[in-house]
Amino acid sequence: MSQRILAPLLMLLLCVATPAAAVESERPQELIDEAKIAVGVLLRDENMGKHVKTSIRNARAVIIVPSLVKGGFILGGGGGSGVLLARTETGWSAPTFITMGEASIGLQLGVSVSEVLFTVMTDKGLTAMMEDKVRFGADIEAVGGPVGASRGAGSTTELAADIFTYAAGQGLFVGGAFESAYFEKRDDWNALYYGRKVSAQDIVGDPAITNPGADALRAALSGI
Repeated sequence: MSQRILAPLLMLLLCVATPAAAVESERPQELIDEAKIAVGVLLRDENMGKHVKTSIRNARAVIIVPSLVKGGFILGGGGGSGVLLARTETGWSAPTFITMGEASIGLQLGVSVSEVLFTVMTDKGLTAMMEDKVRFGADIEAVGGPVGASRGAGSTTELAADIFTYAAGQGLFVGGAFESAYFEKRDDWNALYYGRKVSAQDIVGDPAITNPGADALRAALSGI
């Protein structure tokens, strides 16, 4: 290939790649900012706000998925990115990034985009969330709020649940819920956000791992 043809092609590749890289580098902070907004939305919900507050106060960790897209008919599915923060001796940890996926077969109808909060109530649940991939039902037990929370968010032994789930959103969605949901760690975003390779265990366990961009989210949780 001649230089006259190669040079413009290389310039085109650079122009395409640079914006994509810039967007990717900004996305973790955008997700954290969206997570803070999602917490506020759920707390203000007249049907579940008080239950969400009680559940967070008693939680070992929280997982916030600001925009979970669900939809389908007969074969349902969904997915979204989120953050996990754990309660530590010094307050809420810095966030570690996760992705959530879901596929279920059953009575499914419509499409919805929801702010979703998962409160991890047990050590077992938190330990499971530190693994590379964890599935509801197989690795951890989850129940939907606010019914579960109204029976006592601190009493997970009675409910045999590791996680409570809360969702608010627009659009119609019936059936399925989160029976086949799974979480996977996003180590690539962790490295991007903290400037070095760190694991979920590192972030949750080491208070020295921080990013000022997450201070507002941590403060919002601390104020509940």
